[in-house]
Amino acid sequence: MSNCNVYGGPLRGTGFVSFAAVMAMCFLGGHPALAAKSKTDDFTPEQVAAIGKIAGEYVASHPQVLLAANQRLQDERRQAQRRVMVQAALGHQKALLRNADTPALGPQTAKVAVIEFFDYQCIYCAKMAPLVDDVVTANPSVRFIFKAFPIFASRWPASQAAAAAGQAVWASKGAEGYRAYHNGLFATGKNEGNLATADIDQLLAVQGIVLDAQGHRTPDTYLAQIAANIQLGQALGLSGTPAFVVMPQEGANVDNTLVLPGAVSASQLQAAIELAGGKAK
Repeated sequence: MSNCNVYGGPLRGTGFVSFAAVMAMCFLGGHPALAAKSKTDDFTPEQVAAIGKIAGEYVASHPQVLLAANQRLQDERRQAQRRVMVQAALGHQKALLRNADTPALGPQTAKVAVIEFFDYQCIYCAKMAPLVDDVVTANPSVRFIFKAFPIFASRWPASQAAAAAGQAVWASKGAEGYRAYHNGLFATGKNEGNLATADIDQLLAVQGIVLDAQGHRTPDTYLAQIAANIQLGQALGLSGTPAFVVMPQEGANVDNTLVLPGAVSASQLQAAIELAGGKAK
């Protein structure tokens, strides 16, 4: 999993878990209950020392065991986190699916919706933009909803400016105008602090939109919409971009809804769409 987080770098795994937890997983078959029970068994200090020595020697000779156990624990934590995110998504379906202020492509009556949280300054979002657009083209019966989530706004003001401008394009030009702006901005290749106001203005000019016509760079209404996106993303437990929520627009549940934090492949996104549509293989 790769994505951009609020600190400006890629979001990786949580790091190595405690040695004791990993060793318990190694020698007790990966069962937390057995690991907990072992703490209540009676061992003499000499026996504890001997066990520790044996364990240390074994790990020194077989480091892959420690790495595998650590990976297994991290995978379990990641899955648990995603289950929590899915529950949060189910609790915020209206905000995810029924907000008319949110840019969207595809039919409103679509069976399946894909909601992307993104930042125009996120390098992983930029890398995924052509892939996402290909998936949009390949799935004309799916609703694609774009939630600008400018996590870099405090560091790079253009992050929020680009997000608000996108809202303006959506309000004035609709789906196709927004699609052109959205993909065009990512196609500049300017991210991680390199996007400038001039880049935004150039794309707005193509749409015939002038944001500062009355002396205001971004109308308050667009900033309020972005603030609502940020609040929603935080409610879902998102800390980075990109992130995807894939769910049916009716009858969503824990079995047909997925939250995918981080960059994903086209096949992963397509599989999530098929799951939400009841066509999973």
